Amino acid sequence: MRSQHRLSIITAACWLAWTAAPVQARDMTPEQIRAVKADATDASVVPGNDFNRYANGVWMKQAVIEPSKAGTGVFDALAEESDHAVKKIIQKSMLAQAGTAERKPGDFFTAYADVKTINQLGMAPVQPQLAEITALKDKQALAAYLGKYLRADVDPINATQMHTTHLFGLWVSQGLHKPDQYQPYLLQGGLGLPDREYYVTNSADMKKLRQTYQQYIAGVFRYAGIADADKAAARVLALEMQIARGHAKREESSDMKKVDNSWRVADFARKAPGLDWQAFMQAAGLDQQPEWIIWHPGALKHSAGLVASVPLESWQDYLRFHAIHHRMMVLPQALFDLYFPLEKALSGVSQPESREKYAIAATNDALGEEIGKLYVAEHFSPQAKQKIRQMVDDLLQAFAGRVERLSWMSAATRSEALAKLKNTYVGVGYPDQWRDYSALDVKADDAYGNAVRAERWQYQYALSKFGKPVDRTEWCMNPQLVNAVNMPLQNAVNFPAAFLQTPNFDPEASDAVNYGAIGATIGHEISHSFDNTGAMFDAKGALRNWWTAADLAHFRQAGKALARQFDGYKPFPDLAVKGQQTLGENIADLAGLQAAFDAYRMAMQRKGQTPDAESDRAFFLSYAKSFRGVIRDETLRKIILTNEHAPEQFRVQTVRNLDAWYDAFDVKPGQSLYLTPAQRVRIW
Repeated sequence: MRSQHRLSIITAACWLAWTAAPVQARDMTPEQIRAVKADATDASVVPGNDFNRYANGVWMKQAVIEPSKAGTGVFDALAEESDHAVKKIIQKSMLAQAGTAERKPGDFFTAYADVKTINQLGMAPVQPQLAEITALKDKQALAAYLGKYLRADVDPINATQMHTTHLFGLWVSQGLHKPDQYQPYLLQGGLGLPDREYYVTNSADMKKLRQTYQQYIAGVFRYAGIADADKAAARVLALEMQIARGHAKREESSDMKKVDNSWRVADFARKAPGLDWQAFMQAAGLDQQPEWIIWHPGALKHSAGLVASVPLESWQDYLRFHAIHHRMMVLPQALFDLYFPLEKALSGVSQPESREKYAIAATNDALGEEIGKLYVAEHFSPQAKQKIRQMVDDLLQAFAGRVERLSWMSAATRSEALAKLKNTYVGVGYPDQWRDYSALDVKADDAYGNAVRAERWQYQYALSKFGKPVDRTEWCMNPQLVNAVNMPLQNAVNFPAAFLQTPNFDPEASDAVNYGAIGATIGHEISHSFDNTGAMFDAKGALRNWWTAADLAHFRQAGKALARQFDGYKPFPDLAVKGQQTLGENIADLAGLQAAFDAYRMAMQRKGQTPDAESDRAFFLSYAKSFRGVIRDETLRKIILTNEHAPEQFRVQTVRNLDAWYDAFDVKPGQSLYLTPAQRVRIW
């Protein structure tokens, strides 16, 4: 996946609701968007000392992070433009005939933006669920409740989304060893804070964060009229602390050896005792599934044991809080006022986004491809798609050429690698088939009900895949999303239309500029098929070791060298980048950049043009510009602790591994980024 800090901002936005304060959050102005896209080289910086500041320094000195933002940069500018386009689409949707699919985005947005009605309804919408929780009489009923509210809200491979406040998260995709069948995957969950590290780390900052979180929980209970709010909040945090102690670390979640666990139904009671799994699965509508992939078996066993050992009353406190917290965006704004101090501590923002922003995000999430159809019709031309397709072909050819030239790779491994490339499905702009939202009931005066029904629709959509042929062309991103993705199980890459905009892609720009930006992204996503995770899957998407022992050892040794390189980046005195946690993305950055450089030169030569030092410099500067951004320290810490991507300023420095960068910018020994030829990491 290409995007990094923009995702963390969106994650925060999904938690936030709105504020009663009269000051509204300000979007990026047209001037700010133009500035972030403009040239911004800082001649006072030596490229070999800090290539990010050399390429982006002038803009960085002037960049302003709005109070409601965790950061700002190219990704954010493109997202602003996408949101503006989606807003116009939603406004048109409001005028469509009532009851039609075209009208649903408008009705969803209208209800979500109607703060007055939401406030008037108060806590009434969530009361039936709270009554369910109060009515739980035993642990069997608890198991059934947990199963009933299981949702398809995680994706550990494509989106690397592993966080859910539900006790477990469900993902439905091809089987790791059965790529022609859909199977259920079960992941760890149950935490209100972003990751286990926020619970198990005992630094002063983390202790203070946990205190702020507990104060928020108590405030929610007092607002909801729940007795002994402080004691109940303490029980909730204590339970989450216990849950977190059983969670796998983030880097373990991308280790395919550790996540490759196939369980039959009968295995659950034996391997994870304490939870009535029959009641859980029946309530979840999954009791007919014979085989599961358990991504986090240790966490599953630990949490199931807690179901048995922790008193029912503590579980009820926990479920009450999460029932309210999960729907905060469509409940009274007073709840958000209680929450916002925690969000400030987590992300560093001092002001919420406007309600309109959250309404757009929620509508995109609920009806993404319905909006996407209209977005691509207006903002992505057939000519742009054709040109991107040519670039993809160039990148595939360039990557194949690199594979063919690898001196260390055996013929057997090379044949498998080339087969993966040949069988890669490439989606450009938008999916081949659009999702049908006709079964989703949307009402213009029911924000809470719309949110519940949309989430349930997504869950039923996931369950509907069982027994059907696997669709390798299915997308996991909306066309209006600023991102790109590799899907190893499908052996597919997708490039949403909103990402294929200037400065990432400009039909009028030179090959050096386009291949340095969007070309490196295309190469990045292709390269994910050959990172430390993707390289474990074959051309059909099956988890299979297609490497000779010697080749795999060489590949892993090169990966260790890259991990050590990123371990050396330390943005805070007490916190360094985690090279192993970010290894997959770093491999993709490096291999993608190498392939993009080859492809840019191929494209110029195809036109009879000769690449030179000037065009090489344009290529590398375009690459650095594509990562242009600044973020708050709080969010930067969160990224380092929880994200598979290294912070963007360090991803720019990947250039130090390419010989051509040294020649283009006259990088010398003694400069901070200089590596001897032997130290430069070369994987593909």
